[in-house]
Amino acid sequence: MSKASSELILNADGSIYHCNIRPEHLADIVITVGDPNRVERVSQHFDTIEHKASKREIVTHTGTYKGTRMTVISTGMGTDNIDIVFSELDALANIDLETGEVKSELRKLSFVRLGTSGALQADIPVDSYVIGSHGLGLDGLLHYYKGSEDVMMPEVEDAFIAHTNWSEKKTRPYLVEASESLMNKLVSNQTKQGITATACGFYGPQGRFLRLEPNPADINEYLTSFSHGDLRITNFEMETSAIYGLAKMMGHEALSLNAIVANRILGEFSKDPYTTVDNMIVYALDRLAL
Repeated sequence: MSKASSELILNADGSIYHCNIRPEHLADIVITVGDPNRVERVSQHFDTIEHKASKREIVTHTGTYKGTRMTVISTGMGTDNIDIVFSELDALANIDLETGEVKSELRKLSFVRLGTSGALQADIPVDSYVIGSHGLGLDGLLHYYKGSEDVMMPEVEDAFIAHTNWSEKKTRPYLVEASESLMNKLVSNQTKQGITATACGFYGPQGRFLRLEPNPADINEYLTSFSHGDLRITNFEMETSAIYGLAKMMGHEALSLNAIVANRILGEFSKDPYTTVDNMIVYALDRLAL
């Protein structure tokens, strides 16, 4: 069944509505960053840049790094933006934009998020790199899609709900595993691994107290003290769970690599976060190009 024009929205030049690129502009390896300014911090290392596009907070550069074709795209902050960008990139890969029909042969993309995050364990220092072996969604996005239960891990979710006495007024947390193949590429003695928790906001949902008191006020303590088998929650941010869930449901690979710019338990912040992020970018590019 073809998609209605109100569902699959295109610009006048045939590009997809928000991302503003056409299928030929999309590489199989896609690096996602939150900050639009970080796109150039990644693409400055490319050998060549074949295409640039921008619309609102979504900036895209496609080129090659050491001969490997890659696209780097900014998503902005939050799982709502991930829903837009990942849905449109999957459409570019797997829907014929002229007919609106899903292609008979589906294309698999490899998504690698390069982000910043706060550590939730005292032994994870600022300026280190953390790979999310799993994404813990406190945001609710995946519950809006049929079949999302197929990619979730209910046993661990139930243990987390019991541990935190999770309020029934809030959306049910969900857990999705990272891509094994991308884990094998990116893991090294320079990285730490664990569950990356994804919040639906930066302040109250992550336990920050300005004028309004978070509920619960001690959410970080609950996250830090949770464990299930050899799993523990290592860090907190705003995108990973949606990336893992949508990618897995669509048949893509996804991994989230975060530079730790703050340690929420120790109350520390990196003295040079830009250098830490730049070093992480080169680390990821080198391993993706192998």
